Amino acid sequence: MSSFVLKLIAIFAMVVDHVGDAYFKKATVMNLIGRIAFPIFAFQISEGYIHTKNLKKYFFRLFLFAIISQIPFMLFLSTYNGDIYSLNIFFTLFFGLLAIFLYDKIKKVSFTFFKSNIINNIFKYTLCTMPAIFIAILAELFKFDYGFFGIAIIFLFYVFKNNKTLMCIFYILSSIIKYIFSILEFGYHYFYILLCLFTILSIVFICLYNKKQGKKVKYLLYAFYPVHLLIIYFIFGILA
Repeated sequence: MSSFVLKLIAIFAMVVDHVGDAYFKKATVMNLIGRIAFPIFAFQISEGYIHTKNLKKYFFRLFLFAIISQIPFMLFLSTYNGDIYSLNIFFTLFFGLLAIFLYDKIKKVSFTFFKSNIINNIFKYTLCTMPAIFIAILAELFKFDYGFFGIAIIFLFYVFKNNKTLMCIFYILSSIIKYIFSILEFGYHYFYILLCLFTILSIVFICLYNKKQGKKVKYLLYAFYPVHLLIIYFIFGILA
């Protein structure tokens, strides 16, 4: 499964999710399908970091479309959610990319603070993860789309890029942690269990990735995201 096919699956799931939100104005089966989308986008950020020829331009594109998409995102939220003051998915992707970048920068530094190489390595990798944790906390506090979880899985997809088994294990654990409190709070409510399971389901598509780009459509997601939000707002916010 190429990167292009993964993008199409994620875009389809995202549109289904957003239309479900705007039309029904409550959680439905359409939101279950939508849980597949973001993890695929998060994985694409990890792959994008590895394969990009110009990291500065990559950062710039994400930040530019984060700004462009914010008003469409708030208009979309207004169709069903009273709290429109959240930051769109491109902010999550931008800061997830930043977490990966800082991890790599610190990882390249040699640490010789301790006599034992094992202790030095533990200290080094602990220090490597601190920026990602800090960014994830900020994402939660400032209401980034997918918050702490969003930054965490972008980071995990990159850290375990060469070990698919560990990547899957940590992704599944992250998904369970994301939903466990809601599941417990609402007495093991079946819908939150299903949300968790459908979030986990996205790892199946990611594992089918064949490391090929497929059809080259660099700006497909960038342009599609704000445009589809405006279309949904027009149909369900103005015409409805």
